[in-house]
Amino acid sequence: MYAGLQELGVANGEDLKETLTNCTEPLKAIEQFQTENGVLLPSLQYALPFLDLHGTPRLEFHQSVFDELREKLLERVSAIALEGKVEERYKKLEDLLEKSFSLVKMPSIQPVVMCVMKHLPKVPEKKLKLVMADKDLYKACAVEVKRQIWQDNQALFGDEVSPLLKQYILEKENILFSNDISFLQNFFSPSPKTRRQGEVVQKLTQMIGKNVKLYDMVLQFLRTLFLRTRNVHYCTLRAELLMSLHDLEISDICTVDPCHKFTWCLDACIREKFVDNKRARELQGFLDGVKKGQEQVLGDLSMILCDPFAINTLALSTIRHLQDLVGQDTLPREAELITRFLPLLMSFVVDDHTFTVDQKLPSEEKGPIPYPSTIPEAFTKFLQENRIACEIGLYYILHITKQRNKNAFLRLLPALVETFSDLAFSDIFLHLLTGNLTLLSDEFALEEFCTSLFDGFFLTACSRKENVHRHVLRLLLHLHHKVAPAKLESLQKALEPTKQSGEAVKELYNQLSEKLELRKPSPAEVTETPSMELPLPAVPTPASR
Repeated sequence: MYAGLQELGVANGEDLKETLTNCTEPLKAIEQFQTENGVLLPSLQYALPFLDLHGTPRLEFHQSVFDELREKLLERVSAIALEGKVEERYKKLEDLLEKSFSLVKMPSIQPVVMCVMKHLPKVPEKKLKLVMADKDLYKACAVEVKRQIWQDNQALFGDEVSPLLKQYILEKENILFSNDISFLQNFFSPSPKTRRQGEVVQKLTQMIGKNVKLYDMVLQFLRTLFLRTRNVHYCTLRAELLMSLHDLEISDICTVDPCHKFTWCLDACIREKFVDNKRARELQGFLDGVKKGQEQVLGDLSMILCDPFAINTLALSTIRHLQDLVGQDTLPREAELITRFLPLLMSFVVDDHTFTVDQKLPSEEKGPIPYPSTIPEAFTKFLQENRIACEIGLYYILHITKQRNKNAFLRLLPALVETFSDLAFSDIFLHLLTGNLTLLSDEFALEEFCTSLFDGFFLTACSRKENVHRHVLRLLLHLHHKVAPAKLESLQKALEPTKQSGEAVKELYNQLSEKLELRKPSPAEVTETPSMELPLPAVPTPASR
């Protein structure tokens, strides 16, 4: 409590104890101690007895004076940090730190010492090491001081950042697996600026400040984790962090990040949920501007483009462009993906239009045109072998589901069983698909629809992919009342968790079982079927004449 006072020649509690132990007249010793260490103001000689008369303890008075002086000192330190020439102000702060640092462990003085360190752009290394070595001091110091410690201690910085990264991933997964299923509000609903206000992004932004070295460290953590786990949420965080610093106009970092302008342009597209021709040319220009030998820049740009929010925007824009091309009777040009795959998607759009028009014709003009049920082999092959084609194909399926186009959905559903890197069974796609399927809720009463959706798609992966198991249970929790009882019973059996199933699957299954149990009629409610035989009314016989 009194650490450091002796070094400054100030008496403390231990000195008073020693004085009282060795003196013959304790009262005189106490009086002398008060005179030597009290507030040396002549006017107080008359004021203190007055306070005594009011029963105010001397401790309360001195504590009040101390608190007031400490606040004044804190204000003065903050003022020094802003006034005069840079060299002069920092020299004053360094001198003040040198005089006060010995009191850093004294709780009442510690805030002043920490304030001095906070305003010093470069705290002496020796003092930083002392702070770092003491857990309590390290915890108490300002983030401005911690930055100076972190920049030369990557492991310590990693220990601080790691829990935040885990929290971020968990938050994203919680959204994807939320029991609230809706086509109106989904994973991609929040705007980029809203997402950047999240706790993790804000904490990381504050931890980095204007420190380029710390920013580079965080990027390296994100690169390493993405390469190790292939979790695309790290890509989202990479983009959000850069744009959060952009919002604060931290030019020290934004100007040295080669991805800044590209990310800024893409962020505007994500905000508007569309990539127009002008921005498409800008984005292409940035990519073309990457010179040979700048592999790391390409790697970082790949992460920015791998952000699910970027893919969502680009894929939705592609589908919109395809619809425009169908209306203009034009086909895409250049590259196999563009000249072969996109026209395949356009042919599906044409099939839909043809079928819709046919249904509107008068019955005498209608030809017996059933909805097409086959899928071109080339389409399935593209979904299996080409990542970009697969992403666009999946977004087209989300598009037709959102349009309540049951026929087109059932036609293309078989192609999803085997896709590039199992993208059709990824959390983001299944999150969006389950939300859009709520628009087709009435179809769940039909055996054909449920067999195609559950047996033909979901259940093919449930046993090997726990995330699929969770998404199916989420969907049934929301729509179980729409499914035919017999089908629901068979699905309940098929979805029963195994010993290897995780707690999340077991919890969802229990929730579903409880809901289904509540739907069953109680024995008291089951009554005998009333007889269908009705008594014949008496027919009057004609009166005899």
